[in-house]
Amino acid sequence: MGHFPGASGLAVKEHDFKKCHQSGFCKRNREYADNAAAQKSTWSSPYNVIHDSISFNDGQLQAVILKTINSEGATERFPLTVTFHKSGTARVTVDEEKRQKKEITLRHDSQARKERYNEAEKWVVVGGVDKDENAKISHQDKDQVNINYGPDSKFEAVIRLSPFEVDFRRDGDSHVKFNDNGLFNMEHWRPHVENPAPKEGEEANQVEVAQKEDESTWWDESFGGNTDSKPRGPESVALDISFPGYEHVYGIPEHTGPMSLKQTRGGDGNFEEPYRLYNSDVFEYILDSPMTLYGSIPFMQAHRKGSSVGVFWLNAAETWVDIVKAKDSINPLSLSTPKTTTKTHWISESGILDVFVLLGPTPRDLTSTYGELTGYSAMPQELAIGYHQCRWNYISDDDVKDVDRKMDRFKIPYDVIWLDLEYTDDRKYFTWEPHSFADPIGMGKQLQEHGRGLVLLIDPHIKKVDGYSQSSELVSKDLAVHNKDNNIYDGWCWPGNSNWIDCFNPKAIEWWKGLFKYDAFKGTLENTFIWNDMSEPSVFNGPETTMPKDNIHYENWEHRDVHNLNGLTFQNATFQGMVTRKKGELRRPFILTRSFYAGSQRLGAMWTGDNQAAWDHLEASIPMVLNQGISGFPFAGADVGGFFGNPEKDLLVRWYQTGAFYPFFRAHAHIDSRRREPYLLGEEHTAIATAAIRLRYTLLPAWYTAFYEANKDGSPIVRPMYWTHPSEEAGFAIDDQLFVGSTGLLAKPITKQDQFSTDIWIPDDEVYYDYFTYETKKTQKGKHLTVSASLSQIPLLMRGGHIFPRRDIPRRSAATMKFDDYTLVVSTSKAGTAEGELYVDDGDSFDFEHGQYIHRRFSLDQSALRSTEAEGRDAASLKQGKWLQVMKEVYVDKIIVVGAPAAWSREEVQITSEGRSWPVKVQYHPAANGKAAFAVVGRVGARIGEDWSIELA
Repeated sequence: MGHFPGASGLAVKEHDFKKCHQSGFCKRNREYADNAAAQKSTWSSPYNVIHDSISFNDGQLQAVILKTINSEGATERFPLTVTFHKSGTARVTVDEEKRQKKEITLRHDSQARKERYNEAEKWVVVGGVDKDENAKISHQDKDQVNINYGPDSKFEAVIRLSPFEVDFRRDGDSHVKFNDNGLFNMEHWRPHVENPAPKEGEEANQVEVAQKEDESTWWDESFGGNTDSKPRGPESVALDISFPGYEHVYGIPEHTGPMSLKQTRGGDGNFEEPYRLYNSDVFEYILDSPMTLYGSIPFMQAHRKGSSVGVFWLNAAETWVDIVKAKDSINPLSLSTPKTTTKTHWISESGILDVFVLLGPTPRDLTSTYGELTGYSAMPQELAIGYHQCRWNYISDDDVKDVDRKMDRFKIPYDVIWLDLEYTDDRKYFTWEPHSFADPIGMGKQLQEHGRGLVLLIDPHIKKVDGYSQSSELVSKDLAVHNKDNNIYDGWCWPGNSNWIDCFNPKAIEWWKGLFKYDAFKGTLENTFIWNDMSEPSVFNGPETTMPKDNIHYENWEHRDVHNLNGLTFQNATFQGMVTRKKGELRRPFILTRSFYAGSQRLGAMWTGDNQAAWDHLEASIPMVLNQGISGFPFAGADVGGFFGNPEKDLLVRWYQTGAFYPFFRAHAHIDSRRREPYLLGEEHTAIATAAIRLRYTLLPAWYTAFYEANKDGSPIVRPMYWTHPSEEAGFAIDDQLFVGSTGLLAKPITKQDQFSTDIWIPDDEVYYDYFTYETKKTQKGKHLTVSASLSQIPLLMRGGHIFPRRDIPRRSAATMKFDDYTLVVSTSKAGTAEGELYVDDGDSFDFEHGQYIHRRFSLDQSALRSTEAEGRDAASLKQGKWLQVMKEVYVDKIIVVGAPAAWSREEVQITSEGRSWPVKVQYHPAANGKAAFAVVGRVGARIGEDWSIELA
């Protein structure tokens, strides 16, 4: 929720947020790069590894880098560690010895830590860092060290000593290069010296002035009326990272613009500014921009035909990333096409250098390995992947109950209704407005009876007011963020004057956990969940609408060091609170966050913030959601309908058709926007929106299976073309269509006004069918297929070769469908084969971690259609909990075989399961009028959790 109520006609004030030239450390490092480029023939990086300092043990190299800092040969020491992991990643860290040993002096009597921040991994890294003890030095001389590592020792790191560079190779070819262009730069500590002004009558030596570094932003820096004291002086860290032979790079969310990232040094169609990662409350953000947004994941992937590689820049401070693409020079007589190398320049304000290198070689390898490092997506509550109904604000408990009843009256399924800021008593969190929400228990129980949940907004700012126990305890227990003078920080947000909980502090987390207990947060029930907003943190009177960088957090780290982690720590504290609400009640939380970092995927969902009710914002949402997915945080969505403004009806229904393909599917609206619940749209548009929502519910089993895949191996829930077809170059920049998990469902929602057809790019030679009509599409690999799409139609194809589960009886919520029978849809390949999966658990508890789930693999070949246990588990030895016992009475109702071969053209088939066989009727429809032949088999009557087969041969 943006920070200016009633401002729906305004756009973001770009001048409220820094450009690179207004951010001192970014400007200095960009100028450093410009200087290096200007002196290209003579430029040499001043960082050299001391050969005699090198040691290598158990997969880890350690050494010291010397930085030459002036023409007299003075140096500073920077400890280097390169660690090789069994997972195949390599990690390069560089610290600064003087700060590491605390041999520096802080200015302004600051209480801040003297070291460079090195604790991001405590919040972010959860696995994949066991050392590769088989890594070995294959060559070493006075110029370089070569180390082989990774699976079958196919990976190699070539560490050059003078100047310091690292070349990461796979199968002998270079894929990632550090400091190849000599832009590595760690601003060493130096004492602050006041330069005396020239005496009267004397002129400054112009040569000295010209050669002197610009110190204007070293010791303090002002922007927008705020001044940042810098007690440690300049301390930025920067590195150029090149991807030789790679034209496309993706990732580093959150930004608007294409998924394949643009160049940032100007030129036709390029950005002038670097991509900025600095979590901020950017209300009504602009499109196609490198400007920072609410969250940041500093994970970039480079892709070309046959290869994907990536880097993860583990730094939580303000960070800028420049991208330049250059054609490699080749012999003019050569017939080969010059390749493109993408050169990136990463610049962070503070902290150590800490970079992981992932050498792929496939997109799937990257998302899996990155997930091993930072954690895979949490398995959500099943209700969380249904449809969410929200606005700022439902005005009373009667209003909520009325919306709930009307959704049922109009037969519109939904799972969760949301309460924004105004449910609280005078904007004090953990309270209820006593007049409008006099009976929250009654409200919650009505929702509970309908199988639905309630989400409440809880933000990190606590209103500073007498008589409010959360405020007095936060202050008395000293659990809030401090200002630079080490007093509790006051700022301004929705409640007015506020203090901010410091969730880096373990004692603050313990206190926060207690606030969610049912007897503490009165009016909440088991179906109450939480929305964490404004945790960038948003501070209305702060610099760039956030907290001053010289604020002090737990253990005296400055806010500048940890800024981008703040939202993750707050969501973590809320997560801890939700799993401990009641002793013995172990239920999965649902927590939505706006601010996020690498690792936030372990804690819940995100959305893209305060968008606008405009066609271009609808269009921008798809690449934003896709980029989240490939960057390890796939439980993502955008406000359906647009937060600000009043969408025309056609826009709103097209947004519902798009939102049905977001992993997180929520409608939301600003307080000044007209009410727009789907039943208010009028008969025609209500029917269209309802059909889109029902489509989501029909496919919930397939969506839940896709969430399981993300939880298991980091696979995106919705997948771009380069990820599913990494060898098809024409698809690498396509970001307006998507596959749903591994279902083979290919969607391209309509996102333009008055558009009633679209062109879907076809990535392969497989057959494609229309999802709704079973029409066989005349497709050609690498070409576009024109599909008609009236206002009521969603362009949705089924790729041949897949089997996916559905539940076909429309009901009011996911909970009420929990024990419905299944339909299986088989879309046969050209070869007459298909395969697919179903994963299902109780959708609520953590019992799935103890084997309480069903995981089936379906397969069709020329001889049979089968269901088998996907993981080879012995069902007989599996302890049957209560949920599994009930699931024994859940069956396969029918099977629809699209593109059915002649073997299905019979009146019945025999199904075999659990030691017996029985006949099942078949309705066979031969191919006609462009439609594929299809067979409807049912009622099948086999238990969904048991093996079964239908023999065809």
